[in-house]
Amino acid sequence: MPEENTKQPQLPTSAIDNPASQTLEYWFEYPVRVQPHHTDYGGVVWHGTYLTWMEAARVECLRSIGIDFADLVALGCDLPVVELSVRYHRSIQLGMPAVVKTRMADVNSVRINWDYVIESPDRQELYVTAKVTLVAVDRERGKIMRQLPANVKDALAKISSSLNK
Repeated sequence: MPEENTKQPQLPTSAIDNPASQTLEYWFEYPVRVQPHHTDYGGVVWHGTYLTWMEAARVECLRSIGIDFADLVALGCDLPVVELSVRYHRSIQLGMPAVVKTRMADVNSVRINWDYVIESPDRQELYVTAKVTLVAVDRERGKIMRQLPANVKDALAKISSSLNK
C-alpha cells in the first residue's frame, strides 16, 4: 500500500483528522499480531481485519472496566454500528505486531462515538485511524431509541470517567 497522499481530503473525525494531536495516555490499548488468516494472498492485512480488531478492542475496553458487552445488551439496548470512517495510512504485513488504541469520544443522545488509532508498538508507524458510531436500538421494538436508558447512560458514564483518568 503506498504512502498516504497528503493532498487527499481529510475525513471529518477527530481521530482521523490529526491523530498525533490527541492525548493518547488515556486510550485503551489492545495489542495484536498479524496472523495468516488476517492477510490477503500477498501477506498484507486485509482491510476487513482492521474492523474486527477495532470491535475486539472496543469490547475489551468495556470489559477492562467491568462492563461486559453482553450486559449492555441485556439492559435492553442493542448498539449496532451505523457509521464508520476509516483512513488507511500504511499497510501491515504478516507477523508484524500492532496496537489498536480506542476511546469513547462522546455520547450524543443515542449515538456513541469511538475513536481508533492502529499503530506500531513503538508508536513510530501509523497504520490506521478510524471513527465508529454506534446507535442505541430498543431490542424489543427494534427501533432507534429517542434517548439512552438511564442504566445504559450510567454504564457509559463509567466508561468515560475510567478512560479519562
